[in-house]
Amino acid sequence: MLRPCVDIPRWCNEVAAARPFTTPGELLSFAELAAPDFTEAEIDAALVHHPRLGDRPSGSGTEARFSRSEQASVSGLEGIQGRLQAGNRAYEDRFGRVFLLRAAGRSAEDILAVLEERLQHTDTEELPVVAAQLRDIAILRLEGLLNA
Repeated sequence: MLRPCVDIPRWCNEVAAARPFTTPGELLSFAELAAPDFTEAEIDAALVHHPRLGDRPSGSGTEARFSRSEQASVSGLEGIQGRLQAGNRAYEDRFGRVFLLRAAGRSAEDILAVLEERLQHTDTEELPVVAAQLRDIAILRLEGLLNA
């Protein structure tokens, strides 16, 4: 159940080992604090399954369904698709991984602005930002599972 939220076994194991939780809120609070220091290797392994923002996620698994839902809430992608694709390529060239951002509820212009800002980061500055975004996505997905 947890792996589609974020494919970091250490996080999944910590959350599962802490059961039982008395409320969904308790589970979410614990999950936000579990494995607070994602390593670069864990982040890179987890991002293998993440599609580029603006690309249509493929597959029929839970993670692909999450990605489709999260990206469906982004408004205005059509107008900046080319700029977003170029930014994704620049990010991948710069950092060696896909650009990751909690897209749910954001406009395409906001995503592009954040992408352009993060392209200015050093590797040391960017890694904790990616880890925080990965955690935000995991919590958002876990909330979705709890509310399903």
